[in-house]
Amino acid sequence: MGFKCGIIGLPNVGKSTLFNALTKSQIPAENFPFCTIDPNVGKVPLPDSRLSKINEIVNSAKIIPATLDLVDIAGLVKGASEGEGLGNAFLSNVREMSALAHVVRCFDDENITHVDGSVNSKRDVEIINLELVLSDLESVNKRIEKCEKLLKTNDKENKNQYELLSFIKCDLEKGKLVNIQKFNDEEQKIINQFQLLSSKPTFYIGNISESKKSSDELNRLKDVARELGTFVIPASIKTEQEISLLQEDEKKEYLDLMGMKEPVLNKIIFEGYKMLGLRTFFTAGPNEIRAWTIKNGFLAPNAAGVIHTDFEKGFIKAEVIDYDDFIKFKGELKAKEKGKLRLEGKDYLVKDGDIIHFKFNV
Repeated sequence: MGFKCGIIGLPNVGKSTLFNALTKSQIPAENFPFCTIDPNVGKVPLPDSRLSKINEIVNSAKIIPATLDLVDIAGLVKGASEGEGLGNAFLSNVREMSALAHVVRCFDDENITHVDGSVNSKRDVEIINLELVLSDLESVNKRIEKCEKLLKTNDKENKNQYELLSFIKCDLEKGKLVNIQKFNDEEQKIINQFQLLSSKPTFYIGNISESKKSSDELNRLKDVARELGTFVIPASIKTEQEISLLQEDEKKEYLDLMGMKEPVLNKIIFEGYKMLGLRTFFTAGPNEIRAWTIKNGFLAPNAAGVIHTDFEKGFIKAEVIDYDDFIKFKGELKAKEKGKLRLEGKDYLVKDGDIIHFKFNV
């Protein structure tokens, strides 16, 4: 569907190691800046315990999870918007993302170089955010110039764009990220056309040491995230990579020993999925149980079209069972007997966890 979550941050903060852990692909993660030159793209399965619970009832031949597209983007540095480091190529890579996972170093290690000579989570976040703001300010100014030339035409769409851009420019000139939630749905649609870097939904990953689960730097990062209206997931990325390389039985044993229910990686994947505004519905049968990814707000025909375009074109109705009812009544037959199978039409808003069978005619 083209929704990508980009992993960003300064050089040497653990982005590529995190990407390796998430995707189990061994891209370089060397101790020098700009090791990652081209964005590395990985498709990772969404951890979803509902699939195994559905399978306990259906006993299907195959289980296919939903996936999240992750992109490891090379480190941004101060001055990137003016071509420093590897420059605007990276900013253009960020522009293509739908959401961002910003990795911030929150530990000291004299063996791992910091691009600015010392660890300071607040400063590091501000460096990245300022570069995104400066890049946006440049593109907004160019768009305003184009709009100004057309103001005499009294074109309504141009006038709306001009007013929105002028409002956004004021925030950017103050060094503020663009908070898209301040705008109504129509305004958000217009703003999304601008592909502003600083408007991307973002959460933070605080890379902590293996021994210290809390630190002043992590607490400082949490304060910054709170001010920006988002959150931090603390993770020892080195440990998470080691866990990702274990066999399943070894992994469970290690997690039990650490008092963890699941790897922190699972939460990172899940939050990335949520940040993209995605949700999941299921199809279930003896041949295959599958989790399908849709955008929030998809109606039944839109969801059908994710499976096949013909399903959307010839949509008739959807047979829908809530996930909880499917589990409670142990499958479709009993759920139907209890009146929990519903026939929904074209206006049905698909909910996360719905188990659906589509009827269509082409």
